[in-house]
Amino acid sequence: MTFELTKEYVEHIQELIEKEDSASIRTETESLFPADITGLLSELETESAKFLITRLDVERGAEILADMEPNERRDFLKAFTSEEISHFVNLFDSDDAVDLLNEQPIRVREEVIALLEDREQARFILDLLHYDEDVAGGLMQKELVKANVNWTVNQCIEELRQQAEDVGKVYAVYVVDDFGKLLGILSLKKIVLAHKNTRIESLYDKDVIFVETYRPAEEVAELMQRYDLDALPVVNVQGKLLGRITIDDVIDVITEQASSDTLAMAGITGDVEEDDTIWQQTKARLPWLLVGMMGGILAAKFISFFEGDLKIIPAMAAFIPIIGSTGGNVGIQTSSIILQSLADKTGLDTTVGQRLIRMFAVAFINGIIISTIVFGFNLLIGNDVQLALVVSAALMSVVFLASFMGTMTPILLEKIGINPAVASGPFITTANDLIGYGVYFGLAHLLLNL
Repeated sequence: MTFELTKEYVEHIQELIEKEDSASIRTETESLFPADITGLLSELETESAKFLITRLDVERGAEILADMEPNERRDFLKAFTSEEISHFVNLFDSDDAVDLLNEQPIRVREEVIALLEDREQARFILDLLHYDEDVAGGLMQKELVKANVNWTVNQCIEELRQQAEDVGKVYAVYVVDDFGKLLGILSLKKIVLAHKNTRIESLYDKDVIFVETYRPAEEVAELMQRYDLDALPVVNVQGKLLGRITIDDVIDVITEQASSDTLAMAGITGDVEEDDTIWQQTKARLPWLLVGMMGGILAAKFISFFEGDLKIIPAMAAFIPIIGSTGGNVGIQTSSIILQSLADKTGLDTTVGQRLIRMFAVAFINGIIISTIVFGFNLLIGNDVQLALVVSAALMSVVFLASFMGTMTPILLEKIGINPAVASGPFITTANDLIGYGVYFGLAHLLLNL
């Protein structure tokens, strides 16, 4: 049954906290998942939240902290001492521990590492701290199960029992040589079915997909999506096995990238959320709003040049919104499809020429349909045939030009190293407004002899 966090439930838990009824708190939260308790903590004051989490088992508290959003966790842990934090970090996977410690001040980080009871965990954390968070080394965890190629199945099983104690999920066993170099991968099914005296060298699969520590996080996510992997081994430049990246870490990367692109397409810069401060949200939204405003001013000034034409044929003004909205919509649709193809690296590369040919074919069909409908509408309401032709021809031209802009702008931005998602919002919309109005009034001058 799905848990629903209600105001009444939060008030009930708050009452238990005020009474310091630890037993009832544990009973109330026993059936909840860590993610459910994380949501509950966010509704409580910091001191109350701390009281709740410290009344639970340390293992459960560690799961809850690992599930928290980084910014929320950073603020929450300000209420804890370094020693209290170390009790939780002892139970973290090494990659999650590094994420948490990177959120803390340097002093707290060093104190926590010094206080860790599990010195192997401390060593793992120190190994991972020097990697950037957006590369494979920053995503990997040191905990894994590996076997020497010279072992027998019986030796492998004994080692598996010992090593798996510190590994949350065992997806496979990685096979290495005497120097720790990754040779291949061995499924748990093969280990279970093989005779105990069979040597690992005759069982493992040499065709293993791996990634180097310096590879970008986006490349890691792409590999795991393409080959449907639950875990991906990480090696150094010499091929030595250093750790593994699990699917849950990659899902985080994919989610963050999708969120970032969505915000960029909407004209919002930076990483902003609904519960951020008013000033943070304002700073994130204002830059592209200013771009849109400047574009609107330019469009208004541009239209003012044709006031004389509008006085001669006032009916032209009624179709200005159609020209602008059609260009903006077509541009955003086209750029969204291009962005999707640029993000998908699993297929063959499509040349710019091929993209333009497809774009012109789609634009032609859409343009013909839209123009025909508008032409018929003009005749139906009794407008002049020449005006109907101008509006229809302008719409056809706008569809072509907006499609071209929507195709080329993301491609060019990617070529020069700028996130192409920023092209899909106000930039393309504003540019297409100006182009559309120019085409509209230019055709009016040409066809209506204004």
